[in-house]
Amino acid sequence: MLSSAALRRWSWAHKWSSLVCTMFMLLLCLTGLPLIFHHEIGHLLGTEVEAPTMPGDTPRANLDSVLAKAQALYPERVVQFVSQADDDKVWFVTLTPTPEPTNDFKSVAVDARSTDILSRRPVNEGFMYVMFRLHVDLFADLPGKLFLGLMGLLLLVAIVTGVVLYAPFMRRLAFGEVRRTQSPRLRWLDLHNMLGIITLVWALVVGATGMVNTWADLLVKYWQYDRLSSLLAPYQGQPTVPAGERAPMQRVLEAAQAQAPGMKFGFIATPGTAFSSPHHYTVFLRGTTPLTSRLLQPVLVDARSAAVTATPALPWYLTALLVSQPLHFGDYGGMPMKILWALLDVATIVVLGSGLYLWLRKGAAAARSTPVPSTALPATESLEGHP
Repeated sequence: MLSSAALRRWSWAHKWSSLVCTMFMLLLCLTGLPLIFHHEIGHLLGTEVEAPTMPGDTPRANLDSVLAKAQALYPERVVQFVSQADDDKVWFVTLTPTPEPTNDFKSVAVDARSTDILSRRPVNEGFMYVMFRLHVDLFADLPGKLFLGLMGLLLLVAIVTGVVLYAPFMRRLAFGEVRRTQSPRLRWLDLHNMLGIITLVWALVVGATGMVNTWADLLVKYWQYDRLSSLLAPYQGQPTVPAGERAPMQRVLEAAQAQAPGMKFGFIATPGTAFSSPHHYTVFLRGTTPLTSRLLQPVLVDARSAAVTATPALPWYLTALLVSQPLHFGDYGGMPMKILWALLDVATIVVLGSGLYLWLRKGAAAARSTPVPSTALPATESLEGHP
C-alpha cells in the first residue's frame, strides 16, 4: 500500500507526463488511424499502383531497361533506390537531385515485364502524405522525429505511473466498474481508468515501437559508422564510383541473389546514398515468412566489378527497428489485426481526451472552492483527481 506522500509523487509524475504529451499523442492517434489502412485507402483513392494482368509465364525485363525508362523521365536526377513491394511485377525507382538524403524525390513505378510506366504520381502530396508526415516528424525532419520520440517516452511514463495509481484505487471497485450514479467527473474518471487498463498492453507496444522508429535515422548512421567502416577499409580515400563506370544493375542484383538463394528482393541502394557506401551497391534481401519478410539481409556488391564483398548480419538494434515498424501499425496479421489496432486506437483517443477533461474539470472545481491543505486530503481523493 502506497503512503500518501508516495501516492502524491506518483500522481505528480503521472499528471505532468500525461499533460505534456497528451496533445501530441492525440495528434499521433488521429493521424495513425488512417495510416493503419493506408493500402485500403490508397485503393479507394486510386493511388495504389497495380500491374496489368499478363500470362504468368511472361518474362521479366532486364532491370537496366527498367531504370533507363525511369531515368528518361528525369534525366537531370540520379537513381537513389530501386525497390519492390509485395507485388514483384512492379519496380519502384526513386530519383533525387543528388545521392544524399532529401525530401525532394520523384518516384516512378515501372512494369517489371513490359517496362511500361505505370505511375509517376507525386508521393509527397495528398491526404495520406500529410497524415504520414504529421505522424512521423511533424514536417520537421530529424528534430521532429526526436521530439515525437520524447513524447513517446513521456507516454510510457504516464502509462506506468497510471498503473501504479490505478491498482490501489480499484480495490474499492469491481474491475471495469463505472459509477453511473456519481458526478460526471467520477464517471469520466472510471471510464478513463477502465479504458486505460484495457489498452495498457497495446499502448505500451505502440508507444515503445513508435519511440524506436523515431531513432531510425540515427540507428542507420551508427550502423554505417560501427559496422560498415571496417568493411570499407580497402576503399579508403577512393572517390565515389561515377555512374558511367558502374556495373549493370541487373548483374548486381543477380550476384546478390546468388549469395542468398531463397530470399526475396527488398531494395537496392546505389553508391553514395544513406544505406550504401561510395563504392558499393547495397542489395537488401528479405525472408519469405510473415516475420522474416520484415527483416533484411544486406549484401554489399562492388560498384565496378559486381562482385559480392560482404554480407554483414544486421545488428540487434536494426533488427529491433525493422520488427517494430510494422508492429507499430498492426501490419502483421492482415485485416483482423488492423481492425483491432483501429479499435484500440479509438479507445486510446478516449483515454487521452478524458484525462485532459478530468484535469480541466479539477482545475475549474478548485477555482470555485476554498483551498484545502493537501495534507488533509485522503489518498483516494488525491487519486481521483489525477488526469
